Amino acid sequence: MIKFFTYILLIFIFLCGSSSIEKNKNLEIKINWQKNLSGDFSFAKNWEYPEGVYRNDFGQLSCEGLCPTETERMKDENGKIYKDSLAKFYQLVDTTHLFHSIKSKTNSYEWAGANFISVKRISRDTIYCFTNKNIATHSSLILKITKDKCIPEIEFNSISGSIGRQIYACKKGAITIDRNLWHNGILKAKFDFIFEDPENPDKPLFWKGKIYSQINQNEK
Repeated sequence: MIKFFTYILLIFIFLCGSSSIEKNKNLEIKINWQKNLSGDFSFAKNWEYPEGVYRNDFGQLSCEGLCPTETERMKDENGKIYKDSLAKFYQLVDTTHLFHSIKSKTNSYEWAGANFISVKRISRDTIYCFTNKNIATHSSLILKITKDKCIPEIEFNSISGSIGRQIYACKKGAITIDRNLWHNGILKAKFDFIFEDPENPDKPLFWKGKIYSQINQNEK
């Protein structure tokens, strides 16, 4: 009899555990496809230089912070790049115009804004997207798009070593994608997601906005 009740108790614990795992799974959101997605996507015309690149007092594009160490020897004490070092300097420093690919809002942790999202095709049916982090932004929106489903999540890598990497699962939301541009290799989308936050269950995380980005092929 004792063995019987022990067996029943183990089954009960297993079922409760399975239920808990199910609740924490990332939600698959059905994509709403539109032939021509309307709205203001003018943010995609804005651009900026890579992080650390700026125009100095002498009208030169220079670099500070995230720069190759050898570039410092190409400047004088005032920060002016020597004329005979200009060509070499711009071989080392990327001064490409980076056009914005996302405009969004979130209450995620340690987030100071993100203007870029990487969009890569990792298989025939799957696109993987993530917003770029920087010195001040440590939360990233991740989207896995497979056929007619989208799985969103937030990845948070805190600057506090005690917290470490955190993943926040989506509990509800919506995403609309322009079908015509999708077939032409461009992701144009509107989204609005709510995420579970176990530390603050009464104040869930949100992430909403728009995307306009080229779909890049994944490098093998």
